[in-house]
Amino acid sequence: MFDIDGIYNSQNDRIWAVNRLAADTNGGIRQKRKFPQKVMVWLAVCSKGVSPLVIFEDGTVDHDRYIKEVLPVALMFGHDTFGADWTFRQDGAKAHIHAKSQEWCEKHFPCFIDKDHWPPRSPDLNPLDYCIWDELAHQANWDAVTSKTTLINEVKRAVRKVSLDVVF
Repeated sequence: MFDIDGIYNSQNDRIWAVNRLAADTNGGIRQKRKFPQKVMVWLAVCSKGVSPLVIFEDGTVDHDRYIKEVLPVALMFGHDTFGADWTFRQDGAKAHIHAKSQEWCEKHFPCFIDKDHWPPRSPDLNPLDYCIWDELAHQANWDAVTSKTTLINEVKRAVRKVSLDVVF
């Protein structure tokens, strides 16, 4: 999920200072809108690069929407990139582990690691969660983001700038 307020994760951002005033001077205060415009994005990574970006401008993604809008993109990217010899796996998001999503994946992908055979929250096994999203967010020019339209354009631009060195 990206919003027009840019990147900020209070759990990851720490400011070392002698007092609150010094912390605030060094970025300790960050203003956020009450209900910022946002978009949800889907992206796959592999040893050969990143997949086409799928952007959800409205609402959330349930299993039906995931099957309809995301999985065909993943399937096409996998076939175009690797032919018929590749494996698809996903994290533990609700739309991913839903029985219908699992069934679709089992039926369509040449090889699929189901939800019961992959640890969903391992930093070593989920480079998107622990590396690629951060790289994408830091490639964006957040000063250019003023609306949902400019947010989408900036996320698209940032994806093209993600270094393959980060993917490996």
